[in-house]
Amino acid sequence: MSNIGSYEERLKNFDWSIAEKELGYKEGGVINIGWYCSDRICKMGNGDKTALLWENAAGEEKRYTYNDIRVFSNSIATFLRRLGLKNEDRVCLFMDRIPELYIGLVGILKIGAIAQPLFSAFGDESLFIRLENAGTSAIITQRKHALKVRKIINRLPDLKHIIIVDHDGIKELKEKEIAFSMEAERVEELELFPTKAESPSLLHYTSGTTGMPKGVQHVHYSLISQYLTAKWVLDITENDIYWCTADPGWVTGTSYGIIAPWALGVTQCVLDSGFSAEIWYRFIQKYKVTVWYSAPTAIRSLMKAGDQIVRQFDLSCLRHLISVGEPLNAEAVVWSEKVFGLPFHDSYWQTETGSIMITNFPGMKIKPGSMGKPFPGITSTVVKPETFEPIHEPGVIGLIAFRPGWPAMMRTYWKNEETYNGKFKNGWYLPGDRARIDTDGYFWFIGRDDDIINTAGHLVSPFEVESALLEHPAVAESAVVSKPDEINMEVVKAFVTLKPGFTVSEELELDIMNFIRRKLSSLAMPQEVEYVDSLPKTRSGKIMRRLLHAKEWGEEIGDVSTLEND
Repeated sequence: MSNIGSYEERLKNFDWSIAEKELGYKEGGVINIGWYCSDRICKMGNGDKTALLWENAAGEEKRYTYNDIRVFSNSIATFLRRLGLKNEDRVCLFMDRIPELYIGLVGILKIGAIAQPLFSAFGDESLFIRLENAGTSAIITQRKHALKVRKIINRLPDLKHIIIVDHDGIKELKEKEIAFSMEAERVEELELFPTKAESPSLLHYTSGTTGMPKGVQHVHYSLISQYLTAKWVLDITENDIYWCTADPGWVTGTSYGIIAPWALGVTQCVLDSGFSAEIWYRFIQKYKVTVWYSAPTAIRSLMKAGDQIVRQFDLSCLRHLISVGEPLNAEAVVWSEKVFGLPFHDSYWQTETGSIMITNFPGMKIKPGSMGKPFPGITSTVVKPETFEPIHEPGVIGLIAFRPGWPAMMRTYWKNEETYNGKFKNGWYLPGDRARIDTDGYFWFIGRDDDIINTAGHLVSPFEVESALLEHPAVAESAVVSKPDEINMEVVKAFVTLKPGFTVSEELELDIMNFIRRKLSSLAMPQEVEYVDSLPKTRSGKIMRRLLHAKEWGEEIGDVSTLEND
């Protein structure tokens, strides 16, 4: 079975009420994502259906039915309420990809609280920035990550509870720490908080170019977009075994790694393990994955592992492949068709849009290297950077623009309304990317319109890395740009001037790299540090990153009339 209908048919008379009717939602009524992902599926008679197949690096396996998701999310919700947490309180999920992360998000939403998922590889400073900005009331974590929280707890007066889900082995709990076992108490009934369409649901943090990360606030009505895009683009049906490889610390891992598949009542798999081609292929074979949603970085890594290893596994279960996170190069599409007999379908969206916006629709002709066409209900074009007027000539590069109003669009940046308002120009929402549209209406990605570094599909803020570098005792000044990388498309490179008394050495470079890895994350860690006597600056003292970027990418330097000492 498949949901595939022609793209042209889907466009005719499209309305988001299609999803509302299928979900049984009426305007003005209660819409709670947590309930839709668990209780609703059970009420439909599918309580005994497997919702989650989980495996970790050690080979440990767990299986949860939809009734388990319902009961254990009730347990989490009840526990949070006993602690005094209420609707719109921010509750952070800071865990590896363990079942408590997935089920915990459902429980948080059931009480009307705002779920704040964060990538577990974040260091203590990255964690602090996001918890402080959100005014987070509680954090659910594991004992190994609790050590990071302990380092910053004294600087977070709003953080009242540190909930540790795997407390066995902790000799003593520290201040504000409390042990919790999801499966210790089965709570059959829970009074659901009656969230409405515009009630806040999730707070995702995304990087900025000239400031600290921004909290992207979504609402419960985003379910409408996520449900229908998953059904039509990911082509998920009730009989599929679905695998989204994204971590829920990133928006893909929540929108399409928790909410959409469970709202559709599908069985999904989660692998809590590091990457290797052999491990991934074995996982697909073992669980008979049919729909696979992954990232170009992973696909390129699989390409690098070669074609031979693919033949060692039976991957005939696969029927639909989708990609997200960064541009999918044409070679990857051609390769996947060769080795899997199926092309990867690229999809384009971002944290702020909340759901898939432009995509290679199932059944639609794929042009390798193209992002595809806008999802039905999404009005999109490219506009002139100067006037924000639509460009009507095919092939002309402009800024990608969306007409506001789709259900999953962010409602604001947390405590940053000014930056939020700045994303809208001339009646369009601007995601900050450039593209061109060909004569057939296909979009082709060109690049970011700012300094953000997209490494392995994860956005890294140069400003955040530069700020952290300046805290290293040897660093006087720093500038951070991207450099080309065969697997990750681009990685972080740092240009550094040293303080007097420090000399260049391999040991210092490693120390600087590890300093950033511990403080921010492994993704933000520079893959190269170049020492310079001075950084290129304008006469007003602003570092000209574009000159450093041009040097790395072999581009034209362009106008340097504002450069000091030119």
